[in-house]
Amino acid sequence: MDQDTNSIQQKRSTELIIDDTDRKLLTALAEDSSQSYSDLGAKVHLSAPAVHERVKKMKTAGVITKSTINLDGTKIGRPFLAFIHVNYTGTKARDNFARLHEDADVEEIHSVAGDSCLLIKARCKDANGLDKLLIRMREFGDVTNTRSHIVLTTLLERGPQAELD
Repeated sequence: MDQDTNSIQQKRSTELIIDDTDRKLLTALAEDSSQSYSDLGAKVHLSAPAVHERVKKMKTAGVITKSTINLDGTKIGRPFLAFIHVNYTGTKARDNFARLHEDADVEEIHSVAGDSCLLIKARCKDANGLDKLLIRMREFGDVTNTRSHIVLTTLLERGPQAELD
């Protein structure tokens, strides 16, 4: 009696449990994702191949979604940072705002609860650039109002932290 061994599969958990070593590794990667596996291993007391395997598993599980660099807005000609609160009516407005991902001035778009519908983080060349962005947004229609907050000084800007308290 032949049995098809290909049909026998072990069920594997797709959820990765993040331990303290993983959190330390994520913190080190968040500080500088260009570090070698050897350097990272020295920080978390693992071999380079062990670090590579952990990083690979975290990428597969979606814990690490991408590696990126941080740009200095002022040095690249976009020193004018603003947060824009947007209110709108209708069901199509949200889809229209999602198209703003194509606009180089727009860094983030969040649907929020509270006294606004959307919160948009924009980094422009100057106040005129922000004005042009606001005009483009109003062309979507159904915008009832916008409220912009201009950033004078950034005291802290970072992503989620891997370490738990």
